[in-house]
Amino acid sequence: MAKLIDGWEVVIGLEIHTQLNTNSKIFSGSSTTFGQDPNTQASLVDLAMPGVLPVLNKAVVDLAVRFGLGIDAYIDKASVFARKNYFYPDSPKGYQISQMDNPIVGLGHVDIQLEDGTVKRIGVTRAHLEEDAGKSLHEDFAGMTGIDLNRAGTPLLEIVSEPDMRSVEEAVAYVKTIHTLVRWLGISDGNMAEGSFRCDCNVSLRRPGNEFGTRCELKNINSFRFIEKAINVEIERQMDILESGGRIIQETRLFDPNKMETRSMRSKEEANDYRYFPDPDLLPVIISDEQIEAIRAELPELPKARRERFVSEHQLSEYDAHVLTGSRELADFYEAVVVAAGGAKQAKLAANWVMGEFSAALNKANLEITDSPISAEQLGGMIARIVDNTISGKIAKQVFGFMWESNGQSADAIIAEKGLKQETDTGAIEAIIKEVLAANEKMVEEYKSGKEKAFNGLVGQVMKASRGKANPAQVNELMKKLIG
Repeated sequence: MAKLIDGWEVVIGLEIHTQLNTNSKIFSGSSTTFGQDPNTQASLVDLAMPGVLPVLNKAVVDLAVRFGLGIDAYIDKASVFARKNYFYPDSPKGYQISQMDNPIVGLGHVDIQLEDGTVKRIGVTRAHLEEDAGKSLHEDFAGMTGIDLNRAGTPLLEIVSEPDMRSVEEAVAYVKTIHTLVRWLGISDGNMAEGSFRCDCNVSLRRPGNEFGTRCELKNINSFRFIEKAINVEIERQMDILESGGRIIQETRLFDPNKMETRSMRSKEEANDYRYFPDPDLLPVIISDEQIEAIRAELPELPKARRERFVSEHQLSEYDAHVLTGSRELADFYEAVVVAAGGAKQAKLAANWVMGEFSAALNKANLEITDSPISAEQLGGMIARIVDNTISGKIAKQVFGFMWESNGQSADAIIAEKGLKQETDTGAIEAIIKEVLAANEKMVEEYKSGKEKAFNGLVGQVMKASRGKANPAQVNELMKKLIG
């Protein structure tokens, strides 16, 4: 049952624009490299100069099909490009080549997982190919606007959801799920700061059971945090209007994170306002069964399947499996750690280290997993030394720190160099225990009288005397034996 806000039900649908990982643009050979000098990567085709013709980039089609297969969607074997007519200063053609009828990817779905573990299926209406516009620059031009057309013609896949989300939490979970998927499939780098992945949020309110309310679209939001804030702000705005007897006007709005408000950008156009018609310069895209099956054969194991395997094969909790499949790189790293640590029996210990010390170190250093100074094999090798009692879990944290600082020196080398091998000789441990017991007779009597904390204190003294090298399990066992 949907959560209500002051008696209102929120209805959210999302349109995600993801830039596809190709070296050249969708209809020209111009480079898609980010961050080049303004207007140095816009060819005559991108500018729609007289006499030029667009030529479809086949790699773009393959990536779109790859996404469609990833969401178990219908793949249209005969799709058509159309001209979507509108004027923006950063759109050099005066129209955008997009798809209206027969998009390349039809109905599909993704499953999102909420914080309480609830899984909800969100429908995907379509995913169609189109070209990006240029970019308007306002900051460096007093009283004027600069236009950079490097991005014009960059291939986009627009992923349109059904209006199935009923809370901000569901909307953010959906966006994160799609973001993970496009990166997992290798179709986009998903870099939100560079505009490779951005979202338009359609928000409306209704009383439960009523028809959908009038929606407003929040345009081009490029962070998970801003998506959450923008939708919350828009919900409050619409609620204030409706509860004061007003009505919502369908329009496109911009979110201002500094003022924490949405403001009107333009009235929302309908499809007929764009005067779509088939692009006369582009033939229909015909996709064969053989092409689809070849792409399917190259798909990696998808996040959902890998999560299920982590639970069944590695006996991980749903939560751990969800965290460890947050990206394909992380999931691959974790599995390599498991192998190096000794196999599936060490899967939980490996998960604890990957999600704990290792992830914390990455976050602190602001590093991506691909830039880690410690490899999966090295981390797994260190965990193997915990398993065979060469080091304790406590000493392992010291070893890990030295490995990180030394840019990936092996655990074995550090253990030998720093003298960190765990003491497992029973005679040596007994000698330390006897010294501690003799020096702490009062604590011994307290333990004998039933105070468990006293025993823990004695163990702590032994560990301190051994400089943390005594095997904790042996210390506990021998201590109880010697106290009697």
